Amino acid sequence: MRISRTWTAAGQVRRWTAAGQLRRWTAAGPVRRGVTAGALAVALSGVAACTGVAPGGPTAAGSAPPAVAPTGTPPSPTAAPTGGPPAAPAQVPDVLRFTGTTLGGAAFDAAQLAGRPVVLWFWAPWCATCASQAWTVAEIAPKYRDTVPIVGVAGLGERKAMKEFVTEFELDGTPQIEDSKGVLWKRFKVTEQSIFVVIDRSGAVVHQGFLDGEALTAKVAALAGA
Repeated sequence: MRISRTWTAAGQVRRWTAAGQLRRWTAAGPVRRGVTAGALAVALSGVAACTGVAPGGPTAAGSAPPAVAPTGTPPSPTAAPTGGPPAAPAQVPDVLRFTGTTLGGAAFDAAQLAGRPVVLWFWAPWCATCASQAWTVAEIAPKYRDTVPIVGVAGLGERKAMKEFVTEFELDGTPQIEDSKGVLWKRFKVTEQSIFVVIDRSGAVVHQGFLDGEALTAKVAALAGA
């Protein structure tokens, strides 16, 4: 089931000190599949989007992220057909020169995605907008895993809450990087959630901002056919 509606959870506020430390956060808890759309509409009536601020604020895109490949690493796009000559490895653009660790504890190296369009999804575990988008990501990510990989970057929350979010919205089949310290958020100059960074096969960022379920599906389908 896809939910394309944009919601914001009122009362879910995270405040950070200048040093990047969490000062105060109250959350109504994750949105559960069993809650009806009507109940959510009433609870979140009149609110347009979640907001959150990445700890420490943005830094230059060239800063080095922590070292660390998703469970179920996708096949290399440069593999040559059986019996054919070996293909030249895809050149890794600067935008994909980062590493991290997935919520499952696996090493992740974005260089392996070179040569394909990539979608990075920056989300927080307490964000209602992120929850509504999670259903779409869970639905389309397996279909486009080899052509347009979608990689989640979880921030502004605790690891336990992030893992519960992934389980709740059936995102286990999609790489989800833990970024509780905000290293990748700062690298991509993301200061709130939910944000999609869309990178084409040449390494150019062709979109950075909000996308609802329908817009995300259309953009990924277009990239897959390009």
